[in-house]
Amino acid sequence: MKDISELVTPQDIRYTKDHEWVRLDGEVVRVGITDYAQDQLGDIVFVEVPEAGKKFKKGDEFGTLESVKAVAEVYMPVTGSIIGVNAALEASPALVNTDTYTDGWLVDVKPSDPSEFDSLMTHDAYLDMLKASR
Repeated sequence: MKDISELVTPQDIRYTKDHEWVRLDGEVVRVGITDYAQDQLGDIVFVEVPEAGKKFKKGDEFGTLESVKAVAEVYMPVTGSIIGVNAALEASPALVNTDTYTDGWLVDVKPSDPSEFDSLMTHDAYLDMLKASR
C-alpha cells in the first residue's frame, strides 16, 4: 500500500468521500476511481458499469469493481445521465490500476445540475480527508 505522499492526486479534478474522481470537460463530467482506491483494492480483474442512457442520482451505486481482494461499489458523484462508458475496460480492467486518471476512467456523465460539481472535494480537501483517516 502506498503512503499518502506517493499517491497521484491531480489538482485539476474533484474528489468524493468514496474515492471517485470527477473531471469537468465542458458540459460533461468524466468519472473514475482515485489512485488511493485502486491501491486499496489491488489488481482489478473485472469492471461493471451500466450502459449509456441510464440515469442516476448523486450518491447512487452505479457500478462495481472486482479485484483479487474484494468487490467494491462505485457511487455516482453527480446527478445525471451516463452518456459514455469506457469500453476498453471490458478487455483490460487493469487500466484502472495502471492509468486510473486517463485510460482507466469509468463513465462520462451529463449532469442534471452542474453546480453539484462545485460541491465535490478539491485536491487539498481530499488529501486532508486521507490524512485524517490514517
